[in-house]
Amino acid sequence: MPRLPRKAKPRIASLSAMHYIALAARKSFSYHSQTHNQMQVALRRATLSDAPTIARFNALLASETEQISLDQDRLLKGVEALLRDSTKGFYVVAESKNVIVGQLMITYEWSDWRNGVFWWIQSVYVEKAFRGTGVFKMLFDHIHSLAISSPDVCGLRLYVEKRNVRAKQTYERLAMHSSHYEMYEMDFVL
Repeated sequence: MPRLPRKAKPRIASLSAMHYIALAARKSFSYHSQTHNQMQVALRRATLSDAPTIARFNALLASETEQISLDQDRLLKGVEALLRDSTKGFYVVAESKNVIVGQLMITYEWSDWRNGVFWWIQSVYVEKAFRGTGVFKMLFDHIHSLAISSPDVCGLRLYVEKRNVRAKQTYERLAMHSSHYEMYEMDFVL
């Protein structure tokens, strides 16, 4: 999806950029519903009561993509911490018949080069039975729309496991591209 032009909006000087982005994300939507491939799918911001499902999806994601078994207690506490503190980020969930069938998480990275915030798409998971039905595209399109309407968001980023060809193809179909950066890390937990 090509980047759409955005109208200039005044910056809100009294709020930190991260606080403003979190506030905008929280207020931007509560529920978005769409019929896709004969199924009704609703998108909404996740709440604390969704934490067990999100943690389960994150455990499945780690197992399926990286063959890692995550500590369930630590994982649930991590999901709950983000859901309690919007300055860390937020989750959007997709529901069909009041059951969560997909999710993604947004976290924030300040860019001094751009004087804006990148939204990092993370913890993307769609139930196996719903893959290929457009659930992720709905989630992505919704986040893209929120991002381009938020004056301090300068772009979307994500990282993908190197061998996950299907995910890479999906992201490329959505007009994302591989960057010239490589990621390095020093993990103190896993």
